[in-house]
Amino acid sequence: MKRLLLCLLAAGPLLLNAAAPAPAPMHKPYGLVIHGGAGVIRREELPPALEAEYRAQLAAALAAGYAVLDGGGSALDAVVAAIRVLEDSPLFNAGKGAVLNAAGVCELDAAIMDGRTLAAGAVAGVRHIRNPIRLARDVMERSGHVLVVGDGAEVFARKLGYTLEDESYFQTDVRRRQLERARQLETTGQPAAALPAGTLGRGVTGDEYRVNEFKFGTVGCVALDQAGNLAAGTSTGGMTNKRYGRVGDSPIIGAGTYASNGTCAVSATGYGEYFIRTVVGHDIAAQMEYRGASLAEAAAATLAKVARLGGTGGVIAIDRAGHIALPFNTAGMYRGHHLAGGEAVVEIFQ
Repeated sequence: MKRLLLCLLAAGPLLLNAAAPAPAPMHKPYGLVIHGGAGVIRREELPPALEAEYRAQLAAALAAGYAVLDGGGSALDAVVAAIRVLEDSPLFNAGKGAVLNAAGVCELDAAIMDGRTLAAGAVAGVRHIRNPIRLARDVMERSGHVLVVGDGAEVFARKLGYTLEDESYFQTDVRRRQLERARQLETTGQPAAALPAGTLGRGVTGDEYRVNEFKFGTVGCVALDQAGNLAAGTSTGGMTNKRYGRVGDSPIIGAGTYASNGTCAVSATGYGEYFIRTVVGHDIAAQMEYRGASLAEAAAATLAKVARLGGTGGVIAIDRAGHIALPFNTAGMYRGHHLAGGEAVVEIFQ
């Protein structure tokens, strides 16, 4: 009996260890954030039916991107999947439904960046590409360049087998009426892109809002995949009534689009000239790298720089730990996020 007790005492630690529950596995963070533009988006001015349309499209984009990440896919694939949904929707200023320039046609810009390698691709001023974000990725992966523009970008697309769309595919009656309104404002000396609240046209639910909305409907996505890689993408039609081949911040790497695994991924929406001048995307990442700022601190500080110059808009960002930031200095921003372990969230107003 004494020998048995000694054996049990000696084995005690082993028995205790065997009975202890195994530690819960550590799940790697992953997820994505999207935006569909920022601007004067007030709850009282957005008809419920139209609000529901926006929310449905944002939710569809989130679902498309998250499905890629949840299945173990790359951040780059998730960014493209989410943005293509928004480019195909006439509600947003990207792809189908993009705003019209002074000549009455859509000129489209897009960019994408791989945070793992710092590779990037962008297109600007294309008129016949259904999904500019897809072509931007092909520029990154198949051209040896970063930014290609106009006819040259479409020559490249044709060589890759793209089907070029007729310009009419992108145009909508809403955008034609917006251009008409912008031209009217221009004759009074007001800014060509200013579309303040008011009324123009009746009979269609939400028509007054759609025509007079003063928002920057650029779309974008930032993502973190299960391998810990970041990516960012942005797509836009630019500004209503733009001229002279104007290009905004969206296709400018470091301004409207930026990603680095060491810090964060950023996509911006707003008055592009100000976002270019403050190099928004890279500035956020630089504050994190050089100053040790958190993602939220860096994003807020950079947007404050934009505001001090007179610029308006917002950014979406995600870092390598899965933290997110969605600051904006306008009345609203179409946005959403879905992080592993949580529910999909879609928001519009402040």
